[in-house]
Amino acid sequence: MAVKNELKALKYQGANWNQPDDEYTQFFYEQNLSQFWRPEDISMQSDLNVWNVLPNEVKLAYARNLLVLTFLDTYQGDIGMPVVSRAIDEEFHQRKAVLNFMAAMENAVHAKSYSNIFMTYMQTGEIDELFKWGENQKNLQNIMEKIVGAYKELDKENYIKKYDTKKYNAKRFNEVAWKAMAASVFLETWLFYSGFYYPLFFYGQGKLMQAGEIINLIIRDESIHGVYVGRLAQELYETFDNNKQEELSQWLHELLDSLYKEQSELVHEVYGEVDLAHDVNIFVRYNANKALMNLGFDPYFPQEEVNPVVLNGLNTETKTMDNFSMKGNGYQKMKSEALKDTDFIFERPKIK
Repeated sequence: MAVKNELKALKYQGANWNQPDDEYTQFFYEQNLSQFWRPEDISMQSDLNVWNVLPNEVKLAYARNLLVLTFLDTYQGDIGMPVVSRAIDEEFHQRKAVLNFMAAMENAVHAKSYSNIFMTYMQTGEIDELFKWGENQKNLQNIMEKIVGAYKELDKENYIKKYDTKKYNAKRFNEVAWKAMAASVFLETWLFYSGFYYPLFFYGQGKLMQAGEIINLIIRDESIHGVYVGRLAQELYETFDNNKQEELSQWLHELLDSLYKEQSELVHEVYGEVDLAHDVNIFVRYNANKALMNLGFDPYFPQEEVNPVVLNGLNTETKTMDNFSMKGNGYQKMKSEALKDTDFIFERPKIK
């Protein structure tokens, strides 16, 4: 179980990785570490030849799209993953380690990657205006409020469980924990993925390839984040009786409907000027179904034909690329060693 139903006093423990918490967490640990990368690993300069000739409305849509992802990543790293980690029972140190690693990736790697793209493509004043737009965009703010609101509720329950035990109710705690996990999967598998549309749209046409490569690396990460938290959520969901499961299912679909309404309006504002809103919303519905499946639910929206260029970009199998253009998501990390004084001692050439 991801969260136990009763409180019990535990002595302080060390994480014993020789005894797995379950049959899958250590697999996700290995997968996370094998995929680790840094934003600075990828140079953005070669994208400028394309970026500088794009129409202004295309640049604006591209930048706003990445700004939405930045907001989502920031709060997923700041509160989303950490609050779910704190809700996991104290004895599951390996689960907590995996969730905390994922949290660090969200903000320190993913959000920072978008900032690196902004710094390459745009001037400081333009970036400032972009962030102001995000802070004032009502649909984005509403989406953040719905997702972060679920996290804040779990944050309160975590505090009560630990410091105000007289008010603690195990059933309520587990219900709030599941809702936060479900919101996390919606963010990871649905809202994030929907935001990958435009970078993949360009990437599939051989344009803005370095930014597309960053998105490819992020997609690899988000895919396992959504699956792992979804697995924990399903495990917890199975502990509820039929009536509670029905109640939570209704809550989940109401959240989906409200998020979809906000997301559709946001898509129209971001993509309306480039005539892609209809196409992007198909991708939004596609990803909503994927998120539901990660949580163990049936698809909600009817099947539609997604833009094949974008859909192909979701394939994150290792790519082979030359060292002078792009890293590729199967790159080998550079090995280096510090210079020593002796490295600068050269033998005088012998004159014959």
